[in-house]
Amino acid sequence: MVITDAQVHLWEAHRPDRPWLPEDVGHTVIIAGEGARPHREKPFEAAEMTELMDVTGVSRAIIVPPSMVGSKNLTALEAVQNYPGRYGIMGRFDPEDPNARALLETWLTQPGMLGIRMTFHKAKWSRWLADSSLDWFWAGCERLGIPVMVLMSEQLDVLDRLATRYPDLKLILDHMGRKSALRDDACFADLDILLKLARHKNLSVKVTSAPGYSTHPYPFKNIQLYLQRIIESFGPERAMWGSDVSRLPCTYAQCVSLFTEEMSFLKGKDLEMVMGGALAKVLNWPAV
Repeated sequence: MVITDAQVHLWEAHRPDRPWLPEDVGHTVIIAGEGARPHREKPFEAAEMTELMDVTGVSRAIIVPPSMVGSKNLTALEAVQNYPGRYGIMGRFDPEDPNARALLETWLTQPGMLGIRMTFHKAKWSRWLADSSLDWFWAGCERLGIPVMVLMSEQLDVLDRLATRYPDLKLILDHMGRKSALRDDACFADLDILLKLARHKNLSVKVTSAPGYSTHPYPFKNIQLYLQRIIESFGPERAMWGSDVSRLPCTYAQCVSLFTEEMSFLKGKDLEMVMGGALAKVLNWPAV
C-alpha cells in the first residue's frame, strides 16, 4: 500500500529574502489559523519530514505551504527538487496578483505542482466568496484541469454552489469542513450539512488532522463513528487521509495507525484508496 499524506505544512524561519507576511512576523507560528493550539515555534523543513515519513512507512506527502509565506511556494518547490518522488504541492495562489491570469495558465508546468490550495478563513480572503471576483479563477481551474483544495468550514453553502456551477472542477475540502476551535461531539454537530455535499461527484474531502478534533486519547474512539460516516458518504475514492502533522496531539505513527489498524470498517482496497489511492487519482499523481 502506497501511503500518501494529503497535507503537511513545511516552512522556514522568517528571513529578509523570504519574509513572512508582516502580521505573522514575531508571533507564535499558527499555520493559516487552522488550529486552536499553535504549531511549533521552530521551522519544520523537508529533511525532518522525510525522515519522519521513512520511519513511519509513509511514501509521499502533499506540501501545503502555510499562509504566512503569502503566495510564495519556494520552499515547497525546493523540497520537490531535493527529494524526488516524495512530495507534491498544492500551491498558494494570489488571485489579486497583477499577473494572476497568466500564472494560472502555466500553473501545472511547475515541477511537482499538482494544484492550488485556497484558504477562506480570514475576512480578507472570505470576501472573495461574497461576490463574483473569483469567477474567472474557478472557471479557469475547471478549464485547465487544476484541482483546488479549499479551507472553508463556515461557507459550505458556497462550496455547494461552486460544485454545482463548475461540475468539471475538482474540489477538495480540507479538514472535513470542521471548525478548528471545536472538539468532540460539538465539532461534528453539523456533520449532516457536509454529508449532503457528497452528492457532488467533483467534490472530495480530506479526512485530515482527525486526532486534533478529539480530546480523548489514542485511538480517539469518540470520533471514529463520525469519520466512518464521512468516508462512507463520500466513498473511499473521494476521501483522503492526511496528518497536518505539525499540529497533531499524537505521534505521526498513531495518526497513520488510527486509519490502518483501529477502524475496522476500512479494509483492503477501500483502505488503500483512503490512504493514498483517492488522492493520487484526483490529483493525477500516480505512484511510480
